[in-house]
Amino acid sequence: MADQLTITDELLGYVRHTSLRDDDILRDLREQTALLPAGRALQVAAEEGQLLGLLVALTGARFVLEIGTYTGYSALCMARALPPGGRLVTCDVTNRWPAIGRPHWEKAGVADRIELRVADARRTLAELADESGPESVDLVFVDADKTGYRDYYEAALPLLRPGGLIVLDNTLFFGRVVDPAAQDPDTRAIRELNALLHTDDRVDLSMLAVADGVTLARKRS
Repeated sequence: MADQLTITDELLGYVRHTSLRDDDILRDLREQTALLPAGRALQVAAEEGQLLGLLVALTGARFVLEIGTYTGYSALCMARALPPGGRLVTCDVTNRWPAIGRPHWEKAGVADRIELRVADARRTLAELADESGPESVDLVFVDADKTGYRDYYEAALPLLRPGGLIVLDNTLFFGRVVDPAAQDPDTRAIRELNALLHTDDRVDLSMLAVADGVTLARKRS
């Protein structure tokens, strides 16, 4: 039985060369984001963005919720995969970074599918529960402050339709989850979330060793 590969720079380059379907709009947004403070660490990897678009298409999602916009790269990847009439609500605590992505949304012709809400995500989730009702969302992507992940997960799950998907980013958190010396609030929050997900019988679960760790949680009927 083959074990998990160690992803070297050379192997990652091969994956991107043979799998990544890139274009100037996506590349330009990634390059602009990489120039920001901690931009390379905070932005979604190109191959992860492509995976998100594939998951939107596979689930037949028409209503996507994103918690944590940053410069809007993942929103762009997912919005492109939506069918006509599809909707993506993305929320962040500031418009400063999403403003970088908006021109790219417009160039890609998907700006009309993306609704940015600037507020604490807990407030936005509560508003969506009132506006759209339970089981109205098809896919949720969580990539925000790590100490808030559990709250976001618990608030998003009732909004998600049966068979819908929650995608959680950074669930390996730079490898710190297996370092006993790492006891900072973010690492502890991710460890606790992973432990909760492992025993949560409301969802089917798979953690992928992709990028910084991507966990898929499918809501059971």
